[in-house]
Amino acid sequence: MPRSATANQELRERSRERILAAALETFAAKGYEAASISDITAAAGVSRGLVSYYFATKEQLAAELLDRWLDGIAGILNIPGTPDERLAGIIDGALMAAATTLPIQRLAITLMMQPTTHDVFARVEQAKSARLSLVEDAIRDVFAARGAADPAVEEMLLRATLEGVTVKLAIYRETFPLEAIRTRLYAGYDLPAPTVPLPIVSPAVDRLRAK
Repeated sequence: MPRSATANQELRERSRERILAAALETFAAKGYEAASISDITAAAGVSRGLVSYYFATKEQLAAELLDRWLDGIAGILNIPGTPDERLAGIIDGALMAAATTLPIQRLAITLMMQPTTHDVFARVEQAKSARLSLVEDAIRDVFAARGAADPAVEEMLLRATLEGVTVKLAIYRETFPLEAIRTRLYAGYDLPAPTVPLPIVSPAVDRLRAK
């Protein structure tokens, strides 16, 4: 009996998601430049033709993953509450994302920083420019409501700080004291100290060392 149009669509979506998951796994294991479409095909357990049907190039795969990463950042637009509660939510959301989605964080960091792949990141970022501006403006509104003299600078500083935390966490995952850093960030912005720890492993160490 022929499959329905809905069943066919679900099958295509599952195949596409499997390919994207395999691409992220492969990029994380080998790095973007060293990974090949053949590696991704093998990891996904599908034919090369199927991968090419959805994604003509490796760059398209990376772009789709980055696109989703940027959409995840836009989640801060939905944080409710007072300016202080929203700022705490932004910090917590960024720290949780850094700790729980390290493969996509590493991919984004790599594409941003490597001269040979920076253009890939820049093209995706440009395509999302309007949505990212909404995110930036939302953070600036929080700082404006808290009385900051220059909300734009405060927004850029916060993002730079949180991105720096992400880089360090990606390098020192097993020794990064994320909860202590969270508490210090709260204090730096005169927020009430968090009463409940984030649901992630956060070692109590005084030296960052790779393992």
